[in-house]
Amino acid sequence: MGCFEKDEYGGRIMIMYVESSLFDSPAQVLVNPVNTVGVMGKGLALQFKQQYPEMFTNYPRFCESGALTVGKLYLYKTPGKWVLNFPTKKNWRNKSQLAYIEVGLQKFVATYQEKGHRIYFISTVGCRQWWS
Repeated sequence: MGCFEKDEYGGRIMIMYVESSLFDSPAQVLVNPVNTVGVMGKGLALQFKQQYPEMFTNYPRFCESGALTVGKLYLYKTPGKWVLNFPTKKNWRNKSQLAYIEVGLQKFVATYQEKGHRIYFISTVGCRQWWS
């Protein structure tokens, strides 16, 4: 199932809702919901850590340095895809915050076209762990 949205240039953007493993997706970019303290201990973030362990080696450093905070995104290149680490909460112990997701989506919309990627797989970020 899907629907069409208009982008700022009047072009159509297809939005599809799919129930499958995002790791099997043909998307160019996979979105990983993360916290900003450098822990990928459960849920989808843990699956990304297991799938792309080399990505995880940089992630804690980005968090510690402040390079990855709410409203900032960490794009990582893998051999076949890109992974977009998307903060949905500050601490892994907390629930995802809708306001953080909104700020991240604003940053995403402001930058996705300049990157040249056309197909993204965005899970229902923050929905598994609920939000406040």
